Amino acid sequence: MEDKLVTLAILTYAKAQILKNVLENEGIETYIHNVNQIQPVVSSGVRLRIKESDLPRALKITESSAWLSEEVVGGKSPKVEKESNKVLIPVDFSNYSMKACEFGFNFAQNMGAEVVLLHVYFTPIYTTSLPYGDVFNYQLTDDENVKNILQKVHADLNTLSDKVKAKVTSGEFPNVKYNCVLREGIPEEEILRYSKEYRPRIVIMGTRGKNQKDIDLIGSVTAEVIERSRVPVLAIPENTPFKQLAEAKRIAFITNFDQRDLIAFDSLIAALKPFHFSVSLIHLSDVKDTWNEIKLGGIKEYFQKQYPDLEIHYDVVMNDDFLNSLDNYIKTNHIDIITLTTYKRNIFSRLFNPGIARKMIFHSDTPLLVIYGRPS
Repeated sequence: MEDKLVTLAILTYAKAQILKNVLENEGIETYIHNVNQIQPVVSSGVRLRIKESDLPRALKITESSAWLSEEVVGGKSPKVEKESNKVLIPVDFSNYSMKACEFGFNFAQNMGAEVVLLHVYFTPIYTTSLPYGDVFNYQLTDDENVKNILQKVHADLNTLSDKVKAKVTSGEFPNVKYNCVLREGIPEEEILRYSKEYRPRIVIMGTRGKNQKDIDLIGSVTAEVIERSRVPVLAIPENTPFKQLAEAKRIAFITNFDQRDLIAFDSLIAALKPFHFSVSLIHLSDVKDTWNEIKLGGIKEYFQKQYPDLEIHYDVVMNDDFLNSLDNYIKTNHIDIITLTTYKRNIFSRLFNPGIARKMIFHSDTPLLVIYGRPS
């Protein structure tokens, strides 16, 4: 009987190529699907497929592989003790990047911060040697090709900068200090590296929102940054009906009654200090349980004492089909922003069990603010 092919992981093209090499060195046949044929290196959401019989061994290799570990992200970065007064906006010259710029510039004005527009590009690379667990050596395939890519990237960045200038001049964007940064590499790795080096107040990223298929975007850059960033990340879907955080009147905070949620809530209030809004504490539950209501009531009382001027509500949303339940709750209660906490999760669960944040950014047209829950 022919061995069925299964999807092992959904990754960026560069990561898929590396993992393909690692697995094939171990004698596991791999196939890469869903590649953008015109510009393969900019493909995201690439599927790496293997024979079903190889799955247990492949999972073991993937879990232990050094290139996926947190430590490989940026090597040793200069440690920045204090956060900088910057708003980081990764851009890729799409319409939804401009939506993120609109939010980011307005946020920077409210905070008295400056904006950094970061674009990451990759040049075509292939792996010349792949010693297991060592640093990979990349070699450029074609100098002329690389030169063309660089020229195009610079031209695109200048076009974006001109668009931003025009919007500032017309008054559509506030006049705040900004600069453009260009880096080469895998986008999510470079965004995370920049955040680690410079500790911006917040990372604001555009997403396509719910008109895209969830599954094709599981490997997207925004999802990866959300799950690994230690800095708050605000994901702005292209079809978000408002233009700045000052317009958000009601924020939903999803809680699992974890101690880290309490710390994250304080971070939320600190991050959004200049803005006025009410908060709905939401717990997603599989079963009706009076304890959930009691715990939510207790958390509400605790926060009310800490923040006497803040209007706080609470609710249990049934988790049988939580995305639709949450969608209905958002519509009925006019929620403008969803906030949740992400905890450090191991590589295995990141790759194979996409978390709530990852599902949410592709499901909703409501902005999603994700705050890293530091261990208590």
